[in-house]
Amino acid sequence: MGRSKLLSDGAVLGRLLTQLERVGPGGLTFAKASEAAGLSAASLVQRFGARDAMVEAVLLHAWDRLDAATAAADAEAPATPAGAIDLLLRLLPGDASGCDVTDGLLLLREDFRNPRLCARGAAWGSTLASALGRRLTTAPGDADRLGWQMASIWQGAIIWSAFRRESDAGSAIGTALEEWCHNVGALTP
Repeated sequence: MGRSKLLSDGAVLGRLLTQLERVGPGGLTFAKASEAAGLSAASLVQRFGARDAMVEAVLLHAWDRLDAATAAADAEAPATPAGAIDLLLRLLPGDASGCDVTDGLLLLREDFRNPRLCARGAAWGSTLASALGRRLTTAPGDADRLGWQMASIWQGAIIWSAFRRESDAGSAIGTALEEWCHNVGALTP
């Protein structure tokens, strides 16, 4: 008879995600994971098999969380261009002013390398672009194009606000999105 798990997979993955964000994908060893999860390294080996499988599981868990946050923001944001902006601002980290883009880029690097993670990113992007496009226009062909453009503006605004640090990130990103909406005629001045 096998032992029952004292910590659920979700709880373990949540703890490991926090550690992964601290040490980066290359730094998440079974020893560091053991410290973060409060489980022995042997228990983690039993759960995941190999270190790369553990990192993949943690990053898939992060995609699950982002999918859930996106679905919640999509359900709550109004079906207007301003609602599209609101949806994207809800997806920023809790403390957007301290948003450290470099940590996210380290995780994205792993997502680009791993076909399963890359597919998750592509699927999330399609879902996000669709949610944005529905708020920007009723023309189906234009909705997809505008949704992808807005998602691209949002990502660029995140990166540039991190470089410039002229105001808090949330305000800078919101302003960039509003200006883009005005430029494409989705919002009237």
